[in-house]
Amino acid sequence: MKKPLIILVIIVFTTLVFTVSCKKDPASSNDPITVTDIDGNVYETVIIGDQVWMTENLKVIHYRNGDSILNITDIDVWSNMKEDAYCSYNNDDSNIDIYGLLYNWYAVDDSREIAPEGWHIPTDDEWKQLEMYLGMSKSEADTTRWRGTDEGGKLKGTTYWNSPNTGATNISGFTAIPGGDRNYGGIFFSENGYWWSSTEQDSYTAWYRTLYFDKSVVGRHNADKRDGFSVRCIKD
Repeated sequence: MKKPLIILVIIVFTTLVFTVSCKKDPASSNDPITVTDIDGNVYETVIIGDQVWMTENLKVIHYRNGDSILNITDIDVWSNMKEDAYCSYNNDDSNIDIYGLLYNWYAVDDSREIAPEGWHIPTDDEWKQLEMYLGMSKSEADTTRWRGTDEGGKLKGTTYWNSPNTGATNISGFTAIPGGDRNYGGIFFSENGYWWSSTEQDSYTAWYRTLYFDKSVVGRHNADKRDGFSVRCIKD
């Protein structure tokens, strides 16, 4: 009678050991993954709190269904756009590999989706969640203009920024870089980084975030929907 009991104990013990050994190491949940857009561009990602973000600016030129996003280089045409548009910084395609592309908000909001499958453009509230995870209070996150203390530095990468790149530690792994912007008049500005949210403020403007080379805080502003900013995607 004892032999079957011993065998049963051995089976149960072996099963438990096998189950534990096969469980994923919690640390491995932070292993980097990549995401590929419809054009074949591959992006690194990072887990920050409960969110998964791309660590690179979007550079796609087609929507998920294969339709082309309009590439607008002409100043006058850009300034009068009321539909989707993108461009490279300074209309120089050599900037795309590092800095990605600049999109107006009409491209961000298009129902055909510029984000890869399973991803989306972050809402204003999702930006706030990121900022609060990095140390910003809710009352600070809810205000406009420059907010926080060192959260911008935690988001900024340590390369490509002009000196002094104040507070940059990239402790979050977000690796923000200064992709510049193209304003609604079609003029390009460099030095800093600007990223759209998917949340409109009114029929003419939408919310965005900005990081400056000489600040360690994060700017929350609204801008004309014709402006061209960088885009980061967040996992659904």
